[in-house]
Amino acid sequence: MKTLALPLPDTELVAACRRGSAAAQEQLYRRFAPKMLALCLRYVRHKFDAEDTLVRGFEKVFRSLGQFEGKGSLEGWVRRIMVHEALGFLRSRESLTLSIEDCSTDHLATDLPGADVELQAADLLRLVQELPAGYRAVFNLYALEGYSHLEVADLLGITEGTSKSQLSKARSILQRQVAALQSSFSTSCYLTTHVA
Repeated sequence: MKTLALPLPDTELVAACRRGSAAAQEQLYRRFAPKMLALCLRYVRHKFDAEDTLVRGFEKVFRSLGQFEGKGSLEGWVRRIMVHEALGFLRSRESLTLSIEDCSTDHLATDLPGADVELQAADLLRLVQELPAGYRAVFNLYALEGYSHLEVADLLGITEGTSKSQLSKARSILQRQVAALQSSFSTSCYLTTHVA
């Protein structure tokens, strides 16, 4: 198979992909796959499901390249397709809306101290993945992808108020989880320094 020597600029890469260049398609995939897999993992809990979502997303990317007009970044366009694919996966497996009774808020934090524990990216990903599907979707779309509540509501088929409520609850759960990690980290540091 012919490989492309240099990374092509987006417009040239898209044009080569449209002409059916396997090398260009491979370059597009390699350029964006790591970031898009990370995106899928934020929405989809299990790695094999995220990988499947990634593959299906790239199938749509390659089929839809004729629709890319070059008005925004190629990465942003690919990202939107992956977000829609991940949301489609979630809709097929889990409910994206929760009633108040579905998730008790009695234990949620309100005035937690700032977490000064240095969390690893894997820890943060795990915390986001543990959120209920609806909270996870809203948190990812609003806090990480930059969608407005109106856009989130439209994407998920919920009201803007539900989007705001689910984001608030997601943040509260994450604050509580970070505080718990901070507490366990502090305890283990104390034991390590005082036992040794």
